[in-house]
Amino acid sequence: MDLIFTNLVNGLMLGALYAIVSVGLTLVFGIVKVINFAHGEFLMVAMFLVFFATAYFGVHPYVTLVVVLPLIFGLGMLVQRVLIEPLQDSDEHIMIFATVGLSIAMINLMLMLFGPDIYSTPSSGLRTVVDMGPAMFLTGQLNILIAAIALVGGIHLFLTRTQLGRAIRATGQNRAAAQLMGINVSWVYMVTFGIGVSCVGLAAVLIAPLYPTSPEVGQYFVLLSFVVVVMGGLGSISGALLAAMIIGIVDAFAGFYLGANVKDLVVFGIFLLVLIFRPQGLFGGARNMSHVS
Repeated sequence: MDLIFTNLVNGLMLGALYAIVSVGLTLVFGIVKVINFAHGEFLMVAMFLVFFATAYFGVHPYVTLVVVLPLIFGLGMLVQRVLIEPLQDSDEHIMIFATVGLSIAMINLMLMLFGPDIYSTPSSGLRTVVDMGPAMFLTGQLNILIAAIALVGGIHLFLTRTQLGRAIRATGQNRAAAQLMGINVSWVYMVTFGIGVSCVGLAAVLIAPLYPTSPEVGQYFVLLSFVVVVMGGLGSISGALLAAMIIGIVDAFAGFYLGANVKDLVVFGIFLLVLIFRPQGLFGGARNMSHVS
């Protein structure tokens, strides 16, 4: 029983991490209608920013949030304006090629600058073990769980209670109608893309003290993020949170009972079953953000 509880807790902690990375991805897809294959590379860039700020300036990793979020937000808006917007009316496969190309370019640029080495961000006490009797976890993991719940709740309130949030939802529902109502769709897309990649900026601040940083670190996280987004229902933020928790729990139990080499087979096997029997996702049914819940 203790082992079941331990794996359940570890799964929830892992699922919270996947949720933070996935929420921005599903937000961008739901509004801008872009599958951002460079999402993981924004995470990688943000993790490097956290590493350099902590290693060379001695600040706490969480303090870097005040610098990392604005920089990543601005980078996201720039990419949307320069790369995505000119292709907005192109076929979907053109968008895919553009973001895949951006991903490859970002990885190779970082490899040129820093090489394939792995960097460790100072933990600053975030790897302290918390003992809950049968289950143990790190303080940094608990913070990730709290941040995931707060992030999903905050984005929900932002989209449903603010004027900009309602403009974003209207644009996601019907771009042409939003333009007729006087909404600056180009600006909405830029802000949405910036918010989406800012989510991985937050994830980087939380993840960097616990995981090593390298030019290829984003690829692993973003691969599972795509699984989470599809399982949760394309465009559903609450669905992404629930799907992330499911994937995290399955990952934890499969890793413990079947081994690290088999757990990915189980996770992606479940993903394929969802695609076959419920292609709209477990918790979704629409392809826009007008139904945010």
